[in-house]
Amino acid sequence: MIPVTTFAARRVAVFGLGMSGLAAARALIEGGAKVFAWDDSEAARDAARGDAIPLTDLRDADWSAFAALILAPGVPLTHPEPHWTVRRAQAAGVEIIGDTELFFRQHQALDASDAVIAITGTNGKSTTTALTAHLLAAAGRKAAMGGNIGRAVLDLDPLMTGCTYVIEFSSYQIDLTPTLTPSAAALLNIAPDHLDRHGTLEHYASIKTRIFSGLGAEGTAIIGVDDVLSRAIALDLPGPFRVRHISSERPVREGVFAEDGQLHVMHEGALQVCIPIEGIATLRGKHNWQNAAAATALCMSAGLTGEEIASGLKTFPGLAHRMEEVGRLGAVLFVNDSKATNADAAAKALASYEEIYWISGGLAKSDGLAGLEPFFPRIAKAYLIGEAATPFAAALESRVTYEMSETVDRAVAAAAHDAALSTGMEPVVLLSPACASFDQYPNFAIRGEAFRQAVTALQGIVMRGREGP
Repeated sequence: MIPVTTFAARRVAVFGLGMSGLAAARALIEGGAKVFAWDDSEAARDAARGDAIPLTDLRDADWSAFAALILAPGVPLTHPEPHWTVRRAQAAGVEIIGDTELFFRQHQALDASDAVIAITGTNGKSTTTALTAHLLAAAGRKAAMGGNIGRAVLDLDPLMTGCTYVIEFSSYQIDLTPTLTPSAAALLNIAPDHLDRHGTLEHYASIKTRIFSGLGAEGTAIIGVDDVLSRAIALDLPGPFRVRHISSERPVREGVFAEDGQLHVMHEGALQVCIPIEGIATLRGKHNWQNAAAATALCMSAGLTGEEIASGLKTFPGLAHRMEEVGRLGAVLFVNDSKATNADAAAKALASYEEIYWISGGLAKSDGLAGLEPFFPRIAKAYLIGEAATPFAAALESRVTYEMSETVDRAVAAAAHDAALSTGMEPVVLLSPACASFDQYPNFAIRGEAFRQAVTALQGIVMRGREGP
């Protein structure tokens, strides 16, 4: 735990008692704050009671007495409308921040020497975060990983330990972190997502860009240039910090780009080193090459050599639910990409395989299947599940053969049967839903586990062990 002393002896409201909210409450209490915690969910309040966190119904609280509201990132700050706690805090003039802001304030208060790497983007941020932490650890550096991945940031090892903190940021967390001050920061890409929470794509992009706002003169900004919005941001980014571009589609003059199965590290237009990446199963596909380029640039900013990075890439175990190879049945490969909750994410997986038996559907995002048309020739058949099955069927009509499977287990059984009849080199049964999971599952991870269980039940299947954090 990282004790937060910056609110010692002051009254602090904490709303939203999931992983990050509980960690924030514990850290504040350890640092001497008087915490008033609440959640609209009885189950969440029960969990807090079990953690000895004091509860107060914030509807009845004296908001003028609070020094801050620590808001969980999943609670609406602005769109579709501010949560009632946000309105109460604003009316009382109480600042609204998140657990990641507490981390940075504590880091600054202690004048800590620990490096902080911040990573965001619409897609690929979890893989890049995990890969960056892995490369540092493989090179013998002490690294701690948290934030929007794995562990709440305040549950990590205490500051002043000579550790590099590798933190994944969602747009919600950036919105609640006004003094975000990393040593290095990466913005991988921007695609339409979470517009229900940010209103417009332009506002969403502006929030993502704040990942760089606190970089100092010695800092490094890593930015992808493979999508239009990020490329435009990159052109306007020059500041007191170093700027490095990353790409899996085009050469860059300053940064890292992937081409011909290698990462090319460039400085002022001159090649510094080539790092092999072809054939690493956990980094398959152009999108993962972009992730690897970002992790390479971040780790080089922290002092790692090309040789250290090349060695670490070979041992990266990958992440669950992100193009995770879960098993084989003869030539048929089964891939769990449940984390692909929008069309842009699903496109990355569809681009990575040649003969696909595609399980898709769930709770559709606003763009539906838009942009996936170029990949339709790769899809041997689609198996549609969840609420999106009917609109997805209409989008695929006369272009891709499909069936209405409704559930993951039925889709796996049907896809496995059809793929087994293929004479191709490597037919792939791919769960890459292009949808959120909330119509049938509490989150994408539980949906991914349902896929794994359905694959496990197939006769003759050879399963791979669980990989990644």
